[in-house]
Amino acid sequence: MTAVPLAPNAQHELRDAAVPFALLLIFLVVAPFVAYPFFVMQMLCIALFACAFNLLIGYVGLLSFGHAMFLGMASYVSAHAAKVWGLDPELSILCGVAVSAGLGLVSGALAIRSQGIYFAMITVALSQMVSFFCVEAPFTHGEDGIQSVPQGMAFGFVDLSKTAPLYVFVAAVFLLGFFIVYRTVNSPFGEILKAIRENEPRTISLGYRVQRYKLMAFVLSAALAGLAGATKAIVAQNASLSDVSFGMSGEVVLMTLLGGMGTLYGPVVGAVVVVAMQNYLAGFGEWVTVIQGAIFVACVLLFRRGIVGEIGKAIGWSL
Repeated sequence: MTAVPLAPNAQHELRDAAVPFALLLIFLVVAPFVAYPFFVMQMLCIALFACAFNLLIGYVGLLSFGHAMFLGMASYVSAHAAKVWGLDPELSILCGVAVSAGLGLVSGALAIRSQGIYFAMITVALSQMVSFFCVEAPFTHGEDGIQSVPQGMAFGFVDLSKTAPLYVFVAAVFLLGFFIVYRTVNSPFGEILKAIRENEPRTISLGYRVQRYKLMAFVLSAALAGLAGATKAIVAQNASLSDVSFGMSGEVVLMTLLGGMGTLYGPVVGAVVVVAMQNYLAGFGEWVTVIQGAIFVACVLLFRRGIVGEIGKAIGWSL
């Protein structure tokens, strides 16, 4: 039988999906040999967090200023489950994801009743409440956090106390989360989310229950942020207040805008740039904030669509 050639549009879609993903896989393979593996693993967790946030702001148009509450709460629950309950790492991570999804369901049901700046302010208020809870709750140990979290054996045979197996495990978790985002965006559900972002009144007039779709997207985003936070707790072997702070919520906004809001690979690039700056500019002390600010301003002025957004526009690819 003669193979039927793909239509030009299908060829372009296949190229747009395959080439960037191949580059991502190459990065995952090469990165631990170029940079410190622990640093790369932390970067992947933050990149997954940025992807989760971008699912909400980039494809639904909902700006959350309190997304760190899902990252931080999952981190605490995962660390507590591994250290106190003695659960295996994969079960500890699932506990963190479940708690973040539940928190996302409750907070999302309250927040989506509002729009615009009011939605953002509600997420800030809820995040501050969660942050205060993490300071006062006995199991979080206040400002000391949860230290010496055991990494354990994943699935009963993968020793996460060794660097190589731990890196493969974290890379697999990142790819799983990234694939969930990819499938969500490129599905009928994702198309409805984009329609809500572009013209919510028209989407309502077409008969879609917009509030329900917003809530589902919010819960999914919260669960993926929880996956990032729970994995980060196992990697770093601790959970601290920095993961649930307002500063972390602000950083993920910068990562998404810097890399390219509404693009699949933008948050990953933005997270890599921000985390790399925090790591390699640490020697400048208090000047780090000034240098970061100058770089962000320059990027915003030069790359209105973000780094990946501008590259995609220049080469005519959908990234």
